[in-house]
Formats: sequence, structure tokens, C-alpha cells
Amino acid sequence: MAVDTSQSVAQAAGDDARGRSRGTGKPEGKLKRSVSIHWYAWAMVAPVVAVIGVIIGYPLVRGIYLSLTNATERNVARTIGVNEIPATYEFVGLDNYTDALTGDQFLGTLGWTLVWTVACVSITFTLGLGLANMLNRRIAGRSFYRMLLILPWAVPGFVSVFAWRFLYDERRGLLNTVLAGGGIDAVPWLNDPTMAKLSVIAVNVWLGVPFMMVALLGGLQSIPGELYEAAEMDGATAWQRFRNITMPGLRSVSTTVILLSTIWTFNMFPVIFLLTRGGPGEATQILVTQAYKFSFEISPRDFAQSSTWGVLILVLLMFFAAVYRRVLRKQGEVW
Repeated sequence: MAVDTSQSVAQAAGDDARGRSRGTGKPEGKLKRSVSIHWYAWAMVAPVVAVIGVIIGYPLVRGIYLSLTNATERNVARTIGVNEIPATYEFVGLDNYTDALTGDQFLGTLGWTLVWTVACVSITFTLGLGLANMLNRRIAGRSFYRMLLILPWAVPGFVSVFAWRFLYDERRGLLNTVLAGGGIDAVPWLNDPTMAKLSVIAVNVWLGVPFMMVALLGGLQSIPGELYEAAEMDGATAWQRFRNITMPGLRSVSTTVILLSTIWTFNMFPVIFLLTRGGPGEATQILVTQAYKFSFEISPRDFAQSSTWGVLILVLLMFFAAVYRRVLRKQGEVW
């Protein structure tokens, strides 16, 4: 009886030790066990991680470093003929960030960038939701309408922007030609600051609606139809069904597409650059196009300031994503 008891105690101690090693083991043990079990997945992911690290990691680190210097076109290392001129720029710490955050140019550009982003995302989401609800119903020619509405998404972005630039042309554009036929004076679509801002918002909305519509349409089709039938039998109106069934059912999809659309719009370089190049003046300049201008258009090219603005853009987007995630978690969303 004593032997059995000692064996039981020893077995229990062994089980307890194994349980502790499984549940509360060191991180090194967990990592080693994960690699040994999922080695094939790690092997498949490793090349992708390496490529992303080279393509994204190096430029990011290099940009952060340049933002802490006074690097310009005149003091970076360069080659003229057979002569190699070494770099002479110096480390200046956070001076570039202080100048940017206390200057009027960054804050003014940030203000318009926020207005541009909020306007584009809100209008795009509203139109995409409305079109998705229409195409979710059984209507004649639904497949044709879907294909027609997805067309702006299928056309390369720069082609669409050039087409819109032709439409906006003040002298030969189709829009002003139609207005002239009705006896209305030509509108300076891209030459007036206010009209230029409205014009670039319209183009970006036109480009973004297909993605929003397709994503929300997929979310609508995942909502069980029985919920609508039960609500209708209970006497719920169309608005009540939309508010209590459709919107809660689309919450997970909506949170994702709003976040993605916000990031894309905040960094929407092609529309601004190809349509107005930030003009007239600096009226439509957003942060990313201004950072490009510092590095490629002004003379001497200011690589330090361009890098500073790029890092600030990254920090702003990371801050937005963190706040957005925190708000969703408070609302009970797992993201």
C-alpha cells in the first residue's frame, strides 16, 4: 500500500511538472516547440519576411536616420564624372521634427490632409453602402450593374486620373463643353483652390467606391436572410431593419474597410500629383506629395526634411490605427 502511494505521488509530481512546462514554460521553450511543430510554415514564411525586411525595413531605417541629419542635395555623397565627393551632412538630432511641428507649413498641410481623408472616406463609405444595398436585391441586370460599377477599380489609377484631367480641362474639357452648351461659363475646375479641392475629392471617391461596394456587398450577403424575414413579420420598418440588422451585421467588415480606406486616402499620392501636382499654389498639397516635393522638385533637394515628413506620416497613421483599435475593443470588437 505504501509503495502504491509513493508511486502515485511520484506520478502526480511528474504530471504536475509536465503541466507547468506546457502552461508556464519559458518563452524560449515555447518558441522552440513552435518551430519544431510548425517548421514547414516557418520555412514558407521566412523568404517573404526576408524580402519584406529588405524592401521595407532598409528604406525605413535609412529614412529615420536621414531625418536626424541635415542631408540635402549639396552635402550627400555623390559622383561627378570620375570624382567621388564624400558626404558632409551632420547629425542634428530632433531639430527637423521641431521645425516641422512648430512651422505653419506642416500644420497647414496636415489640416487639409485630414479634411481630404475624412471627406473621401465618409463619402466613399456612404455611396458604397448605398450601392451595395441596391445590388444585394434581386433586380434586372444586377450582374451588368456590378460589372459596370467595378470598372473604375479595374482601370489603372493613373489612366483614370489622366482621363479626369482631360474632363476637367478649362478650355477643351468635356465638362465645360457641356456647360457651355447650356449657356454657363467655364468653371476653373483645377485652377481655383476651392474647385480644385472638390475636384480631387470627386476623383478619389470615384476610384474608391468600387472597393467599398464590393467589400460591403460581401458583408451583406453573409447576413442570414432569416433575420430580415423575422423582423418583417414583427412589423419592423425598412429603416429599423437597416439599423438593427444590416449595420450590426456589417460592423466587422466596415471597421476593416474604413481603416484600409483611411490609410490609402491619407497616402493617396497619384490623384493629387497627377491631377493638380498640389496646386493651384499649395492648395491641394497633402503630406505625402509635399514630402515628395522636398526630395525631388525643389532645389536644392532636401532629403532630411522629406524623410522627416515621411516618418511623421508613419507615426500619425500608427497612432490612428492604435486609437481605432482601442475604440473597437471598447465596443466589443475583436480586431
